[in-house]
Amino acid sequence: MTTKSPLLSRPGAVEAGGADTGVASHYGEPLREQRALAAGTAVVDLSHRGVVTVTGPDRLSWLNTLSSQQVTNLAPGESSELLLLSVQGRIEFDARVIDDGGTTWLIVEAAEAAPLAEWLNRMKFMLRVEIADVSDDWAVIGTTRRVEEWPDLLVWVDPWPHVGAGGYAYSVVGEESHPGMERPWFEYLVPAADLEATVGDRPLAGVWASEALRIAAWRPRLGAETDDKTIPHELDLLRTAVHLAKGCYKGQETIARVHNLGHPPRRLVFLQLDGSQHTLPAVGSEVRLGERKVGTVTSVVQHYEMGPIALAVIKRSVSPDEILTVVDGDEPYTAAQEVIVAPDAGQVVGRQTGFLKGTHR
Repeated sequence: MTTKSPLLSRPGAVEAGGADTGVASHYGEPLREQRALAAGTAVVDLSHRGVVTVTGPDRLSWLNTLSSQQVTNLAPGESSELLLLSVQGRIEFDARVIDDGGTTWLIVEAAEAAPLAEWLNRMKFMLRVEIADVSDDWAVIGTTRRVEEWPDLLVWVDPWPHVGAGGYAYSVVGEESHPGMERPWFEYLVPAADLEATVGDRPLAGVWASEALRIAAWRPRLGAETDDKTIPHELDLLRTAVHLAKGCYKGQETIARVHNLGHPPRRLVFLQLDGSQHTLPAVGSEVRLGERKVGTVTSVVQHYEMGPIALAVIKRSVSPDEILTVVDGDEPYTAAQEVIVAPDAGQVVGRQTGFLKGTHR
């Protein structure tokens, strides 16, 4: 059963659905809320997010052996992202990671906390680790700017779009030109009982606003851009969530093989949709080239500056120069694409080393 946020009692609050059930989609002025969030004057209630903790002296070295990321030497306050993969290299869990010196905190999608805790408990063996799903006790608040009044709260800093140590960018734009640079992102961990008092009278934006900024930043989301066949290369997640030079882990063979070939079977793309319609296509709508289906819309939103925008996963073979059509029932939407993941390895640019520190930005 989904727990509803107490902030849904705020004036104008309209509850979101789907993966964001339990928090507000908006508070009556969604486009104004986007502007405020982008400017750093509003915060987003993400209290529906799942939170899993790992304690014990073996926690970081253990997570290192299980995941795609190098976290053995993760310093207190340092942020990272890790993936847990299947043997075939498909994404099973995507976790935001921060350690406070005694506990490793994993922030995940609402539906992922219980399965992740269960999976981790099966992997304990004889190691000195303890896993707990603490989602009921902790809430998450999102923002595009550090909140000076919250210096004692643990904060995860999104590494996107910086290329981490051992990572690799599959995009065709350099890091400086990446639209994700316009979206610094912070997620504060707050005791659930203190959520209302912590937010206080700060302006609130709904998840409509945070999704609009996420999509514009080309940032993939588990459960939206992923399905049961997704590998990290298709979403440019080698940028922030994979260390190509670390030791063995489940799924590593696929990571290495596809990276060396440079040809993931699908690629994430940003779509600028025809704004003449008064509706948006539904998530799951077909992306077509002529009459042929070449992909699926994974996220879609009305952006306060760009109008209707979307992310989609399409076949790698589709030329970046093609104008595509999104079809929702009988309603077609013309879609101009911007390349996120390069169709060919030769087009890939951009490397950078170094963990993203919790004090960054």
